[in-house]
Amino acid sequence: MNNKINISELICTRISHDLIGNIGAFANAVELMDDEDTDFLAEIKNTLKTSSDVLTARLKFFRMAFGLTNANLENIDIVKKATEEYLRTLNFSHPIKADINIINSPFNRAIMLACMCAAEVIIRGGTVKVCSTRQAVIISAISESPLAQAKISDMQAVLEGETPDNISQYAPLYYLNQILKENELKLTINVLNGFSLIIS
Repeated sequence: MNNKINISELICTRISHDLIGNIGAFANAVELMDDEDTDFLAEIKNTLKTSSDVLTARLKFFRMAFGLTNANLENIDIVKKATEEYLRTLNFSHPIKADINIINSPFNRAIMLACMCAAEVIIRGGTVKVCSTRQAVIISAISESPLAQAKISDMQAVLEGETPDNISQYAPLYYLNQILKENELKLTINVLNGFSLIIS
């Protein structure tokens, strides 16, 4: 999976998966509006607004996390806001919040990808926390509910060179690992106190 073409395929598959549901909801709502059925007008407007907000937040995040390098990646406030808004779209019933406590970093793209990975293991709401020491940036998944142990095991397997099922789900981790290696940095997973990704 170190082949760039394969990682590109994984990223495309993952992004498509993360957008298609809300695109479908948006299209269905537009179709209902075309039927001019006023009984469900409030519900249709709510669906359009929610889907539009989710798509906007996700596309902004994906463009920064997976796209070409741009000035927004150098602005920690924009990175924080895009990450917070993306995490909010993941589970409205059990929200995932961001707590990003870094002043700035030359690896903001890596931090965004790591936040995406950490959010994957949160099932029933929680927080993705980012903090830094002199030696490392630590991205933790914090929740009062149990974390997704199967996903944690799969992520550990990816870092050990194994290939889990549903591989496109781990596109952010593959890409994160690749860009860190290119910058001579290391990614490790710590499961002693929950789940943390450590960039060092």
